[in-house]
Amino acid sequence: MPRAPIATSAEAPRIPVVIDLYQGNVVNSFAQARAAGLLGVVHKATTGQTGKDKTYTERRVAAESAGLLWGAYHWGTNAPVKAQVDNFLLKAQPGPNTLVALDYEIDAKFQMGFDQAREFLERIHEKLGRRAVLYSGHLIKEKLGNSVDPFWGAHRLWHAEYNPTAKVQKSWSSYWLWQYAEKASTVPGIPGNAGGKIDYNHFDGSEADLRAEWAS
Repeated sequence: MPRAPIATSAEAPRIPVVIDLYQGNVVNSFAQARAAGLLGVVHKATTGQTGKDKTYTERRVAAESAGLLWGAYHWGTNAPVKAQVDNFLLKAQPGPNTLVALDYEIDAKFQMGFDQAREFLERIHEKLGRRAVLYSGHLIKEKLGNSVDPFWGAHRLWHAEYNPTAKVQKSWSSYWLWQYAEKASTVPGIPGNAGGKIDYNHFDGSEADLRAEWAS
């Protein structure tokens, strides 16, 4: 039986069900956001082998206290992968209910290599006994081309594509999360970045589905 969607399309919800944040976003009240209908937050924890988000730990406490699902993502670079994984796990401190994700996207100066991204995901699996979510869009499409790769397809896809519809690479039948826009924040308590914008993410399922799948 198909899952009952939280929203019928990515443009339908006034309040997105999931947002992603980093220290450049202004957050005033996670409790206010949760009361308005926000369900989950994926927050940047680290960059490369040494970068750490200064707001991660404090915001995690506040978000979880407000009843929000919590996730941590790592911005991958061309630094040694083992050092990146160590940096991420030390800062993120993922518990059994914490979503973990690799942000694999184009970086003109410090681009993470394709093999490095794979190694990062392998090491996370070894350390946690579960697979990280892969955040990517055009880059993973470029790297995989028309191939169907079981390794990559075994990781839930957090798909980045700012178009009316989402077209994923062939290794996936569908996205798990879809980052479909960065636009003016409509989330009470979270004004967004300096421009007043925030990343919007769509989940094609019910709240119960999202909670059950969040950290799996």
